[in-house]
Amino acid sequence: MSDDVVQAQYEAYPYPERKPTDERKRLITGSPSLPVEMDHWLWGGARDWSQPLRALVAGGGTGDALIQLAQLLTDAGRPYEITYLDMSVAARNLAEKRAKVRKLEGITFLTGSLLDAGAHGPFDYIDCCGVLHHLEDPQAGFDALAEALAPDGGMGLMVYAPHGRSGVYSLQSAFGRLFDGLPPEKRLKRAKTVFAALPDGHPFKRNTRVVDHEQGDAGFYDLLLHGRDRPFTVSEVHAALGQVGLDWAGCPEPMLYDPTPLVGALPEEFGDVDAKQLAEDLRGTFKTHVFYARPKGRVIAPPYGQPEAIPHLRGVAGPELAAHVGKTGGITIYTAGEAFQFDVPRAAGPLIAQVDGQRSLGQIGAGNAEFEPLWSAVETALCRSGMMHYSRLLV
Repeated sequence: MSDDVVQAQYEAYPYPERKPTDERKRLITGSPSLPVEMDHWLWGGARDWSQPLRALVAGGGTGDALIQLAQLLTDAGRPYEITYLDMSVAARNLAEKRAKVRKLEGITFLTGSLLDAGAHGPFDYIDCCGVLHHLEDPQAGFDALAEALAPDGGMGLMVYAPHGRSGVYSLQSAFGRLFDGLPPEKRLKRAKTVFAALPDGHPFKRNTRVVDHEQGDAGFYDLLLHGRDRPFTVSEVHAALGQVGLDWAGCPEPMLYDPTPLVGALPEEFGDVDAKQLAEDLRGTFKTHVFYARPKGRVIAPPYGQPEAIPHLRGVAGPELAAHVGKTGGITIYTAGEAFQFDVPRAAGPLIAQVDGQRSLGQIGAGNAEFEPLWSAVETALCRSGMMHYSRLLV
């Protein structure tokens, strides 16, 4: 399928489907490109946020990542210069309107291909979500983004994964053959008619984790009528990064890529990528891979246990989580069709209650002789599940 056909799709059905006026009542957030999460995985939780963040949102669509990043940095009072780049004029118009509703500044809007990203850099941070797998040559996209990255920069990326999208690719193939050459509007109408007649036993009908087709015409089209959609296994992600001199720096929920709860200790010959691939194959539910990347050999480990590190909680306030831990002695996380249980000592509750994005570990643990073992259990549970990150965003 040509670039012209892909662009025609996004002009007819900008994705994801959004109403600019909704910006008055909600902020859509998610990984990657949460500033605190970025800091944790890309800069060791120690970025100097008084310095402007030069960011590129490559293939920005209707603006989810752009709006999230700009709004959260604005709320934190941190400077930024964000470049939005997308080939769809219709998508760009929606992104601009959303930014205008929020009165966000510091954004440059460009219409063009992410393959030209290098002409606009260098950037401290690059977001590229849901785009690389739609390119005719995805590796060329990785190449272009790497060219645009500053030496100490990092990326937040998302690509589709195969196992959790069961049934999608057979329908894409069938609809592609049936409706080749039709304009987008007719393709959509006819595909919906055929879709309604599918038997209940079709793998897609049994896949309850894929719901994009229920979220408007743009979601249906992007999921089932896209003519270029190439998923990646985690091994293929690592290979693509390696070809452009990048390393995997981390991911929002590291526990998902750990197969040992399912199989026990791994053979000695299993390396990091082997273990991740085993976890993907055994869990079988990954729809996407969301991850951070840094230049090869320059990955910075998060500052686990370091006195100067400043923890932030995601999605829950410290006192609320502390009360839960005090009652139950643990937490349970439901994600990717699975329940993950972590033991957290009840005695760690008062420590968790102090996490506010401003206190350091040195301050939280002051005078507590049991701080190190207690906090180690907290980190194991909350950092592995993506509920806690380290960042100096607010100080």
